[in-house]
Amino acid sequence: MKLLRTLSTRSLALLIVAIAALAAGGTVIALAADGGGPTPPPKPLDQAIHDALAAPKPNGVTARIAFTNKLIPSGALLGNAGSALLSGASGRLWLTGDGKGRIELQSDAGDVQIVWDSSTVSIYDASTRTVYKAKLPTPGGSAGSSESSGPPSLAEIDSLLSKLGAHATISAAKPADVAGHAAYSVSVSPKHDGGLLGSAELAWDAARGVPLRVAIFAQGSNSPVLELKVTEISFGPVPASDVEVQPPSDTKVVELSPPSGNHAEQHGPPVTGLSQVQAAAGFPVKAPDTLVGLPRQDVRLIGNGDSKTALVLYGHGLGGLVVVEHAASGGAGPSGALSALPRISLDGITAHELATQLGTVLSWQANGTAFVLGGSLPPAAAEAAARALR
Repeated sequence: MKLLRTLSTRSLALLIVAIAALAAGGTVIALAADGGGPTPPPKPLDQAIHDALAAPKPNGVTARIAFTNKLIPSGALLGNAGSALLSGASGRLWLTGDGKGRIELQSDAGDVQIVWDSSTVSIYDASTRTVYKAKLPTPGGSAGSSESSGPPSLAEIDSLLSKLGAHATISAAKPADVAGHAAYSVSVSPKHDGGLLGSAELAWDAARGVPLRVAIFAQGSNSPVLELKVTEISFGPVPASDVEVQPPSDTKVVELSPPSGNHAEQHGPPVTGLSQVQAAAGFPVKAPDTLVGLPRQDVRLIGNGDSKTALVLYGHGLGGLVVVEHAASGGAGPSGALSALPRISLDGITAHELATQLGTVLSWQANGTAFVLGGSLPPAAAEAAARALR
């Protein structure tokens, strides 16, 4: 939570968008073109997934890509038009056989380079001469065991699809022509508690099992909010030098990974429950039973000393709300990562707001407490929730 409070607005937005871009491009993304190319034979979804996971792994990928970003409204962030990550761009992608990769997004203001391996990701934004570094989650189990166990069985895939189907509507595997390659595509949309998320679409190469296209749609929209796709793609060995980037020596480095042992910094048993958190926080904590009709699910205190932060969760799933509270830094106005956002008034209190097609984030402070509220809901609902906390 300390990271979220001290990160600049631009850095926070870059992190959010880069994570989305990396999730889309961690292997390779391709454009599902209409007509003209081969399409694979129809298959049940479970069989198409099984065959993709069992397919021979390519020893490298090279592609030309296009990244669409309509998440951050134009002008919502100071200088946001200068970054290829925040405004969208075309570029290239390289992936080696051992899982190292690089995405290059090109713009007139300067390129953005996203480089990753199995443990870390680095994002170099040439427009600000800044590198953002973060550690990637470690997969469970040993690498050797996952290699030796092979792909999941059809029964295991059916079980997973059944569990996912309780929460989401999953389409059939649709045969498609993907940049001249036979592919399958699938769409997933939440059944309930989805907030503003409409659906997500994924396509993968029918012969190699490589993920091809990813797109995220807001409710009621036929065009994606975020999309990564390629216009050209080829498979073959990629030199290690193609996935390496050496930023200029005067580049600023921002570590996005939390400090080692961050959770261990809280001594003793965790502090949970509203009354316990209010007693231990050292600043006024507000957590009503409900916010805009969403019931409170959890209240807990994170950190020690001056870095104590209260985390309050409302509702379930993607349609829930997250409220972060900590001691205000002084002054009448909001502070922290979101203080450069457009200003709004909450019954006389100045707040800063980032409204996107997928959700809203608000930042303000009142009565000795600084608040950050976020959720996949429209601005009017987020502002109503904020008024209930002020």
